[in-house]
Amino acid sequence: MAPLDHYLAVDIGGTKLAAAVVTGTGQVLHHHEVPTPSAGPDQERLAGRALVALVEQVTSAADVAEGPAGVGIASAGPIDIAQGTISPVNIPAWRDFDVVGAVAGAIGGPQPRLIHDSTAAALGEHWLGAGQGSSALLGIVVSTGIGGGLVMDGRPIAGAAGNAGFIGHITADPAGERCACGRIGCVETGASGPAMLRWARANGWAGDTTPGLAEAAADGEAVALAAFRRGADFLAGAIATSTILLDLDRVVIAGGVSAAGEVLLGPLREALAQHDCAAVRRLTVVRAALGRRSGLIGAARHAMLP
Repeated sequence: MAPLDHYLAVDIGGTKLAAAVVTGTGQVLHHHEVPTPSAGPDQERLAGRALVALVEQVTSAADVAEGPAGVGIASAGPIDIAQGTISPVNIPAWRDFDVVGAVAGAIGGPQPRLIHDSTAAALGEHWLGAGQGSSALLGIVVSTGIGGGLVMDGRPIAGAAGNAGFIGHITADPAGERCACGRIGCVETGASGPAMLRWARANGWAGDTTPGLAEAAADGEAVALAAFRRGADFLAGAIATSTILLDLDRVVIAGGVSAAGEVLLGPLREALAQHDCAAVRRLTVVRAALGRRSGLIGAARHAMLP
């Protein structure tokens, strides 16, 4: 039987829907996830049904007489906290989807609290991971895209609608390529996994996966190393700007590409050292510690905060 102070956490992404019961100390119980239904004419209904079924399954498995003390929902964005809706770029059928209403209808109990998935990951890392002790944290998710979230004095910074911290669409190269968002030279156009892979292949690297590119860079292959150094340069400019603006003391790098470890973090620290100002010199850059569960842990933590 789950403890009395337990929380329901939900994490919504383009490839998976995850839910878990999380204790007040951050222990993840009864975790389960399912693939996000593929895009298609019926995706909105199928994804909604899959989400409700997942939440019902996890709460049933919790085996408690009382419902959760709180409910946190982390989702890819854009999100709208005031309306309780989400419009994830990577779930095309969900536009202004009432996710808070859907989850509330499935379980009853306390009103769910919505948070951007990148902010949730940052909050989870601040609570129990690599961000512990930070007073001004930027979490960055480096994956197929570049996401970000802010935690200041232990509290997530949401912004007007809930999308603050989205560092991937800060301009890094004003003369660069057009981003999928419509702007020119965003961080995402140089530092995301697909962007680094695309650049490497255009410059003669023969592989076809981002993990393979990281392995080649770790082995000293010149083009692969250059791809990661270029990605690090894109990230460094945006991190330095954010640090000066927000007086950050720590950056936590998460996401699939962060698995490259020092292949990415080493060049990133070197690139940041070129931004020679006191604020950036005080900054610590580390790899995330909680893995793929950081969003669930952060969503639960969000539900606990007053």
